[in-house]
Amino acid sequence: MNIEQQLAAEVEKITKNKDLREKFMQDPIKTVEQALGKAMPDEELKKIVDGVKAKINLDEKASGVVDSIKKLL
Repeated sequence: MNIEQQLAAEVEKITKNKDLREKFMQDPIKTVEQALGKAMPDEELKKIVDGVKAKINLDEKASGVVDSIKKLL
């Protein structure tokens, strides 16, 4: 599995599981490594962590925009 596939899989796991997401926010490297179930080089883990953080931030911003629009209507 390449880094893009791992990133996509981890983003889905972490963003859909509230407990896992909370663990990720506290210790992202360890959480990703545990979710993968195998040790990986730190550079690859950091790339996955950065991608998951970007997705979480994007989801939160999108949710905020939708909530703002709902308030206007």
